[in-house]
Amino acid sequence: MKPRHFLTLLDLSAAELKRLLARAMELKAMFKRGERHTPLTGKTMAMIFEKSSTRTRISFEAGMAQLGGASLFLSPRDTHLDRGEPVEDTARVMSSMVDIITIRANSHAMVERFAAHSQVPVINALTDRNHPCQLLADIQTYLEKRGDIAGRKVAWIGDGNNVCHSWIGASHQLGFQLEIATPEGYEPEAEWTATCRDHVRLHHDPKQAARDADVVVTDTWASMGQEHEKAQRIKAFSGFMVDGALMKLAHRDAVFMHCLPAYRGMEVAAEVIDGPQSVVWDEAENRLHAQKALLELLLSEPPKK
Repeated sequence: MKPRHFLTLLDLSAAELKRLLARAMELKAMFKRGERHTPLTGKTMAMIFEKSSTRTRISFEAGMAQLGGASLFLSPRDTHLDRGEPVEDTARVMSSMVDIITIRANSHAMVERFAAHSQVPVINALTDRNHPCQLLADIQTYLEKRGDIAGRKVAWIGDGNNVCHSWIGASHQLGFQLEIATPEGYEPEAEWTATCRDHVRLHHDPKQAARDADVVVTDTWASMGQEHEKAQRIKAFSGFMVDGALMKLAHRDAVFMHCLPAYRGMEVAAEVIDGPQSVVWDEAENRLHAQKALLELLLSEPPKK
């Protein structure tokens, strides 16, 4: 029996994704009412994090606890992965002892190798190519604030990075238009844009992307592992800050999103992230509930034959 993994949004069908998001909102409402819901009692989640984390770690650990399960957190110094043990060996051993494994890794290929040899579901908690859990929270937030995202226009302003790749996957599954504005040389991977080309357009002018948008999204210009490129990136991304003038090109009721951490005065102006159109705190909170819905799905669904 092959376990079901969640490495990119494309591991869920459009119908499954919509059901998961609806369930996330149900779980959030239950949590707000103070209802206990512990379907994962007796289940254990192992977390392997090669990169630092605030929201992802807290939301997964708290979510597992709220569902009745337990969590084990492993940093690089806690395992033999950074001491030469093959990923495949670690996957075989660890998956014989726990019920689900969440990995934040430097390399997407590492997570794919791990999942290929795991007996239990593996969740991608961020890699260099994708951040699908973030998108679950982002779309949940839009549904709560504005309703169905199908047919809407989303503007991505900044680096064509892992979060951008996940927005591309979401556009394909949920039927919205994604306008991506990056400096030349910082476009998303061609493989991702080709897969979802009917819903994606590329620009090098932020104004073109933001015009008439329903959502304006950005991210830090230098992600984890790119700190040595910071000076070069600040120069390349000049003119790509999401400020009040750029937001005025979007629809009047457009929302601003950012996965955090954010750097005011760099990729976003304080007037925007701290302003009335910002929903970044709702996004962060929804990581908890979207991931609870994901854990519930992966641990309650029968394995594939």
